[in-house]
Amino acid sequence: MTTTTQLAARASGPATASRRRARRGDLLVRYAFVLPAAVYMVAFFGYPILKNVVMSFQAYDFATFFNGKAPFIGLTNYTATFSDPIFLRALGNTALFTVGSIIGQFVLGMALALYFRKQFPLSGFLRSLLLLPWLLPMIVSAAVWRWILEQDNGVLNRFLEGVGLISEPIPWLVSSDTALLAVIIVNIWLGIPFNVVLLYSGLQSIPDELYEAGQLDGATGWKSFRHITLPMLRPVVSVVLLLGVIYTIKVLDLIIGLTGGGPANATQTLATRSYEMSFIEFDFGQGAALSNILILIALAFAIVYLRANARAAKNG
Repeated sequence: MTTTTQLAARASGPATASRRRARRGDLLVRYAFVLPAAVYMVAFFGYPILKNVVMSFQAYDFATFFNGKAPFIGLTNYTATFSDPIFLRALGNTALFTVGSIIGQFVLGMALALYFRKQFPLSGFLRSLLLLPWLLPMIVSAAVWRWILEQDNGVLNRFLEGVGLISEPIPWLVSSDTALLAVIIVNIWLGIPFNVVLLYSGLQSIPDELYEAGQLDGATGWKSFRHITLPMLRPVVSVVLLLGVIYTIKVLDLIIGLTGGGPANATQTLATRSYEMSFIEFDFGQGAALSNILILIALAFAIVYLRANARAAKNG
């Protein structure tokens, strides 16, 4: 008996070793496929973020480019940032700009996606026209809208005066009362195509049978939207809102192109203030500290929102 067992063990030994080598080879192949993506992520995302974090703890200014010296100064850049009188203004403007843009983009995007879900002539052509804002570089869009919103000769003021809605031109971009609102409106216009494309794709995946069953139970109109469309669209809505916030909170070129952060810091956001500190005042350390705060805000929002959405999905 013992001899038989020993013979079986000797026979299975090479087979077990062969299986281990096969598993090891399979594991190496998997790592080989992942390695390029990992190297790309570390080189183009990990290193810039790490470098930015390091710079925020250094006295990194214009002279550093010549003498190569950037002494460690601890939390000085963060202390200077929080004590900057413009910081709270920029933080409030960032919140207003993000919330206003996301609400406007989502509501209009959802309305247009629901509208285009119905089949009618030229719907495909009209949907393609909605993508035009995406085709334009951001700085070009800013230049066009700057001309549209110009106080004396802008198209918008001329139109509003022509139909009798206003008696005097509105200083859209040069008044601290209207500049932020004007920038939000332009950003809503830019974000509508993104919302429409994703929400329309999500609507196409909802089976028509659900709406037919809902009609039998009396769920039409708003009830149908609330009890069928919104629950079925929840994953898409989560992606749209999350990506929208992350994209909007760091918008820079549009604001720079329209107002440059003015007038009187009325459109100054954390992103524009970070740019101003780094590339106008050449205080790269404080600019890096501001951008790190911006990253943390976006990250915190993403975590809170994803957890809330997961809890809502779990509770049904």
